[in-house]
Amino acid sequence: MKLPLRTILIDDEQLALDRLRRMLGSYSDVFDIIAEARNGAEGLDLIEKHKPDLIFLDIEMPLLNGFEMLAKVSAMPMVVFATAYDQYAIRAFEENSVDYLLKPIESERLQKTVGKIKSRTEAKANREDEPGREQPSQIVSPDETKEFYTQNLLRLLEKMQPKQEMHALSVKSGERILLIPLTDVSHFEAEEKYVFLNALDGQQYLLNHTLTSLEEKLPTHFLRVSRSAIINTHQIGEIQRYFNGKYLLVMRDRKTTSLQSGSTYGDAIRQLLSI
Repeated sequence: MKLPLRTILIDDEQLALDRLRRMLGSYSDVFDIIAEARNGAEGLDLIEKHKPDLIFLDIEMPLLNGFEMLAKVSAMPMVVFATAYDQYAIRAFEENSVDYLLKPIESERLQKTVGKIKSRTEAKANREDEPGREQPSQIVSPDETKEFYTQNLLRLLEKMQPKQEMHALSVKSGERILLIPLTDVSHFEAEEKYVFLNALDGQQYLLNHTLTSLEEKLPTHFLRVSRSAIINTHQIGEIQRYFNGKYLLVMRDRKTTSLQSGSTYGDAIRQLLSI
């Protein structure tokens, strides 16, 4: 398989298709866009007809979603997901070695994807050029593809499901079990091996959760701002810019707690709070 790769774009949003096509136009040596589809059923038909080398695929689409479509493909191309799902769902792609682009697609992230695609294509071309090696007609063999999706499709689908709504957390206080509404939570903070719930009234409760498990279960207005803290963004009283792209977040709890964001969390804070 050689460059440019015969490529199909599949997305139910015309604006997203237009933007992706324009961005891929900067890599005409890598991508030859041969078709576009606006839903999973149309995408499946185009894949079966054209047998592309590569597809850029949205997930939530009418008629067939991205995963349902892939389960029906007979000759699997390389797949790059273009998704608006949040960072927790993205882990599903990373864990299963499926590449992805998070909407809105950023040019720097696309450049990394292009580099990965070129490396994979060149490696495959080198293998095909080895003497005595039969040259397959597709990038991934049917057996490889079916094994991959059989093992990973259900896991991906499970992780992509909307998170169950959480409204409160149970905590132990002496011999009692208290139910703390999330509306009464200021923030969660890790101290050494322990994680504490900090309520707006200044009370602190020990939890049997890790910050990572909380991050995956809490509603989206709870934001991880450092390795040791998750905050309730509805209870931020003040934001102060700090050094090296960091922020000081002053909470509305009784203690007026001030939390410093981690250096790698600045983008998430700016995006969520539009600052």
